[in-house]
Amino acid sequence: MITVAPCPPDRVEWLVRLLTGYHLATEAEKGAPVPDPSGLPERYRREVLDPLGSFADSLVLLASTVDEPVGCVVLTADGELKRLWVDPDWRGKGVARQLTEAAVRAAGSAVRLSVWDWRTDAIGLYRRLGFREVESWDERAGMVCFRLDPPR
Repeated sequence: MITVAPCPPDRVEWLVRLLTGYHLATEAEKGAPVPDPSGLPERYRREVLDPLGSFADSLVLLASTVDEPVGCVVLTADGELKRLWVDPDWRGKGVARQLTEAAVRAAGSAVRLSVWDWRTDAIGLYRRLGFREVESWDERAGMVCFRLDPPR
């Protein structure tokens, strides 16, 4: 059974593991693989070294079984979803959906996100959940931006 809840301080090492996987995979997908977190750009390295400090004003949700982390997502104070990541061994089991839906419920208002255009599985999930593509606010090439308005 998977539970989704705010990341407790005594499980920060689980969050570190998930964020490390996210950032290392992203750098590899961008064509700039690094062997470990020390090679990450500074801003991402800070997230891995101190995730709760880096996201102090955000809601950090952790998906887990009783004894292992399986995914995470961050909801910033201004309603942006970031760092949605599911451990590769747990993909295809609805974890990303659970994390995204929990973050949307917690937001209680419009939610926005940006995603690399090559992450087609994530884009498909966002579309199935009702997110609509909007004009990009992210200047990086290859980013697709989405927004989900609260139900009326």
